[in-house]
Amino acid sequence: MGIATRKSVVSVTLSRPSPRIGERYNPTSLPVQRSRATIAPGSQPPRIGEILMDMKIDGLRVLVTAGASGIGLATARAFAAEGARILICDIDEKALAAVAASDPELSRMVCDVADPVTVEKLFDAVAANLGGLDALVNNAGIAGPTAACEEVALADWQRTIAINLTGQFLCAQRAIPLLKASSNPSIANLSSAAGRFGYPMRTPYAASKWGVVGFSKSLSGELGPFGIRVNAICPGFVAGPRIEHVLASKAAARGVPTDVVRAEGLAKTSLRRFVTAEDIANAIVFLASPAGMNISGHALPVDGDLQALM
Repeated sequence: MGIATRKSVVSVTLSRPSPRIGERYNPTSLPVQRSRATIAPGSQPPRIGEILMDMKIDGLRVLVTAGASGIGLATARAFAAEGARILICDIDEKALAAVAASDPELSRMVCDVADPVTVEKLFDAVAANLGGLDALVNNAGIAGPTAACEEVALADWQRTIAINLTGQFLCAQRAIPLLKASSNPSIANLSSAAGRFGYPMRTPYAASKWGVVGFSKSLSGELGPFGIRVNAICPGFVAGPRIEHVLASKAAARGVPTDVVRAEGLAKTSLRRFVTAEDIANAIVFLASPAGMNISGHALPVDGDLQALM
């Protein structure tokens, strides 16, 4: 999610009609709509959204923050492929406009998750236009500065915490009353491998992502009696422009070529490859489906078995 300045203006574009007030999602009543087929020997298994998968979440009402690009957009598309109804928000208006052209079935809204005023308006729109909420995907976040701790500006520290951690708190606060009315409620909070390991030169980011894990574990215990599942997702190195920027920044701070930092990262990953945004999306969709009904309170790595970030 690209962030240049804070915005208080909220606009919304909705592409699907609203359900009746009081209409609720019932996963046990959904028919299987996709045909089954056999997998040929030696072929790759299907991904979520392809023919053999039916996660039984048709009609699921989902909010994805920072949903106009990267992991957020991949997650919104994975849910949509399973028949869910999606509202995405993002602070990047150009990215939202691109989604309007590429994925017109996704409802879209401008929102800064670190701004309580725009978050309040976001959830007013969720309630009014989705008729409730079944799954919150707290995906919004920024990389923060790459620098030694003593060189990090206080404003950069505060901005990273505000977006990566406080933004999840604000969205969860507003989502919980809606989720309590759902028959299949879940929250997925995006943490990181930096929420499992130390991450030198990235202290604001790592602190925020460790905070997400603690927030998620605490919410799981608090909301479990209401049937609300809460998990943190901990991606490793996710292929794409963002990780390339992070690698380049870290290389510049150390005075080494970017390829050196990339090779070091791959060497610490057992599968010797970066994961994709779709890998993260698949895990989130599974956890929000009836198949994930009893999975809560976890910090789930999706990282190719990353061993360290040092």
